[in-house]
Amino acid sequence: MTSAIDSRPLPTSPRLIATDLDGTLLRDDKSVSDRTIAALAAAEEAGIEVFFVTGRPARWMDVVSDHVHGHGLAICANGAAVVDLHAGGKLLEVRDLPRARALDVVRTLRDAAPGTSFAVELATGIHYEPHYPPFHLDPGATVATAEKLLSEERPGEGAPVIKLLAQHPELTPDGFLTLARTAAGQLASFTRSSPTALLEISGLGVSKASTLALCCAQRGISADEVVAFGDMPNDVEMLTWAGTSYAMGNAHPDVIAAASGRTIANNEDGVAVVIEEILARRQKQQR
Repeated sequence: MTSAIDSRPLPTSPRLIATDLDGTLLRDDKSVSDRTIAALAAAEEAGIEVFFVTGRPARWMDVVSDHVHGHGLAICANGAAVVDLHAGGKLLEVRDLPRARALDVVRTLRDAAPGTSFAVELATGIHYEPHYPPFHLDPGATVATAEKLLSEERPGEGAPVIKLLAQHPELTPDGFLTLARTAAGQLASFTRSSPTALLEISGLGVSKASTLALCCAQRGISADEVVAFGDMPNDVEMLTWAGTSYAMGNAHPDVIAAASGRTIANNEDGVAVVIEEILARRQKQQR
């Protein structure tokens, strides 16, 4: 068995596994390997809940919807939505970005980083500005200025804003994130998960970590009983909060610094490797 690397002692009695998807649980071709499917099923069978915690919107969760067990819940859009995958991605809870606040963010970033273009992720779908890289998977999107997209009239007819996306054609990804947090960090939560200069903007205080903490509190699960996995800056808060956390072998340097341990890369089934070791050690202790 391949071992997790650079990790502190594995917990033998975790109650919940929280894992990011892209770059973490999923391979680069967006598939879930047979080994990973088996590890997730084994964890659930052993009484360990599994939560998918992702920046993806609910409508992009079909890649893992067949592999969620038990509760069927997932945390989407970097903590802005809790969805029921057993019910086709039905939104159960939304922690929205108020439209007036989103407009303030748009104005501030336009001033701080000229050339920024925006997309607006609503509970009903995504819409974007003319210069924003188009979403080919969303042909029904409305194309208009962010100011029009965030008005209370169409599109969305007042639907909650799940998150705002900001793209810059020239800035570096980390440079854009630092600039945005400096200019508008008092207005919203900023993070990123793309290799390009694409920011994901949520309501102030909304993150994977804060929503996961709420879900765990509802179940009487403490942070010390959680094992978390991630690879990009939008995972940092979650990995810091969890009692045990793993950066993938392909992780961003900030993620490696935040995690308590490290596993191998997503294409080598790094999440499955750790789950297998946890379950093997549990079985050994029970003998």
